[in-house]
Amino acid sequence: MKPEIACCGLLLAVAAGYAAGQQPASASYPNRAVRLVVPFPPGGGTDIISRTVALKLNEAWSQPVIVDNRAGANGIIGTELVAKAKPDGHTLGVVIANHAINPSLYPKLPYDTLRDFVPVTLMAQYPYIITIHPSVPAKSVRELIALAKSKPGALSYASSGNGSGPHLGMELFKSMAKIDIVHVPYKGASPANADLLAGQVQVMFNNFLAAMPFITSHRLRVLAVTSAERSKVMPQLPTVAESGLPGFDVKSYYGIIAPAGTPPAIVSKVQSEVAAALRVPAVNGRLTGEGAEPVGSTPEQFGKLLQAEIQKWAKVVREAKVKPESF
Repeated sequence: MKPEIACCGLLLAVAAGYAAGQQPASASYPNRAVRLVVPFPPGGGTDIISRTVALKLNEAWSQPVIVDNRAGANGIIGTELVAKAKPDGHTLGVVIANHAINPSLYPKLPYDTLRDFVPVTLMAQYPYIITIHPSVPAKSVRELIALAKSKPGALSYASSGNGSGPHLGMELFKSMAKIDIVHVPYKGASPANADLLAGQVQVMFNNFLAAMPFITSHRLRVLAVTSAERSKVMPQLPTVAESGLPGFDVKSYYGIIAPAGTPPAIVSKVQSEVAAALRVPAVNGRLTGEGAEPVGSTPEQFGKLLQAEIQKWAKVVREAKVKPESF
């Protein structure tokens, strides 16, 4: 072979290899099953929404998107799994409000909430509603506050667990209203609602999906929605802010994160596909039916929300002197 031909062949081979190396990481993604870690038990709101979105991603990618429920320790067990996964986009995680609360509750988390993850997208936000047992003689937030002030420590409120969104939301409510209502934590929303229905506790920050059957059957009374704006599910329901506590705004959310180091091209691809899934009428309707607002934010927008939420709840945890449970 002539030297110039060999040289030309070598240059072509190098150029081809360079071009292949320059292909974006998302070009072949995903090339196998994607695991979507949900750090809560099957059957809850987070699990249902995650499976709904996972099904649409499966259809878009022609690769299985497997929901992996890793419940325990206020979401920490499953989230740690995501932090330690290979950052290639084939392991993703779902987070809710307690993801931003846990750093203030647990000084020795097995991961750094900001440094060890890449925010992918905020799927949806949803408010809570303040529900009370019908035996409580309060028809509004103002009347509930007045009652609590007249009888400090006489009322109790349920939450789905120590350090949960409903727990910290109620502590913020107590702080702003300057009232004393006793916290009774449960291992999940179902047992908390069971005791609320039985009158063992009187108040609870609830979600629309769990509370609506009991509201329509008049077994619970709903006083207000916790977001700054009224809910499209019950537009007649006033906000806490317009019912006596100006500036009160508490929401939870469903978001997706990836391990730190996941290529930006893959993060962008996941974000765009999730946003597209949220626009599908069946998915959008499922979320709005539960009182949630579909979002599909950019990674940057979700990252800013997480930073703001961490700061917000750190102040509440500190002032309320909330003590963590061991895990």
